[in-house]
Amino acid sequence: MAKNVKTNVMRLLDKAKIEYEAKEYPVDENDLSGSHVADVLGVDHGSMFKTLVLKGDKTGYLVCCIPVDDELDLKKAAKAAGDKKVEMLPMKDLLSVTGYIRGGCSPIGMKKRFPTYLDSSAFLYETITVSAGQRGAQVILSPKDLADYVGAKATELI
Repeated sequence: MAKNVKTNVMRLLDKAKIEYEAKEYPVDENDLSGSHVADVLGVDHGSMFKTLVLKGDKTGYLVCCIPVDDELDLKKAAKAAGDKKVEMLPMKDLLSVTGYIRGGCSPIGMKKRFPTYLDSSAFLYETITVSAGQRGAQVILSPKDLADYVGAKATELI
């Protein structure tokens, strides 16, 4: 990855005048997990969030952001979205639905604006880290700024 890359996520945050810090890291194709990225960047695992895309039985696509070491509680996600049940979007559909690939999916700047839910634990931190929209790049920003920008609802997801 080129040094000092400017991703679409960063351009959108710049345009919205939202403060963030960009972090780059070497990509390990064998380990795309957020836990690995948190270790490489020396970031508290609780403050690094992964972006998951799901499909609800009534509401369609939705986005959930949870700490990298945690597992999404599908029942809580469904309840938050007003669905009876939700399921993870198949990996093969991720790019066509969001414009992002696995390991580079950000809640910011998807092809369409989907209902977004941010685990309420994000607000225990002054800043959280999310993908900058491509592998090898993360942005660190205030959870409130992220929630306000993407219209995310804070809720229990884990």
